[in-house]
Amino acid sequence: MFGAPQKTDPGTQPSRWSYFSVGLALLAIALVYIFFSRWWENYRIDRAEQEKADAVRAEADRRAVEMMGGNRFEILAFYSVPGAIRRGERSQLCYGVSNAKAVRMEPLSETLWPSSSHCVTVAPATTTKYAFTAEDAEGHTKTATTVVEVR
Repeated sequence: MFGAPQKTDPGTQPSRWSYFSVGLALLAIALVYIFFSRWWENYRIDRAEQEKADAVRAEADRRAVEMMGGNRFEILAFYSVPGAIRRGERSQLCYGVSNAKAVRMEPLSETLWPSSSHCVTVAPATTTKYAFTAEDAEGHTKTATTVVEVR
């Protein structure tokens, strides 16, 4: 029992290549974990930034739709620029509507269309009162007026 060292079978002891293979496998697992965890963190950051940008864009879109009347039927604007002209000069009649199906202006014979912002040129010979009428899909109408003064 005590005394001379005992001989062991070389096939029962782990070889250097076994230790090397285990070390290499552990290193590969660590590298995969590091790369995956960095990719995952970048993905989460990018996703959070995209969600934030989408929320900002949605709010801006909501405000733009609201500024243009939202889902309400109304005349947003009707005015003349300039409001006073000399005989032979021109003025712009500008209008804006939301959710209108048809629009017309009297005493103008020009064909108009619903728009959130549109202007037409007029050259009245005398002071003229213009009436702008908008109609929605249900047949409701709204009217606004403006005057172009001719001096």
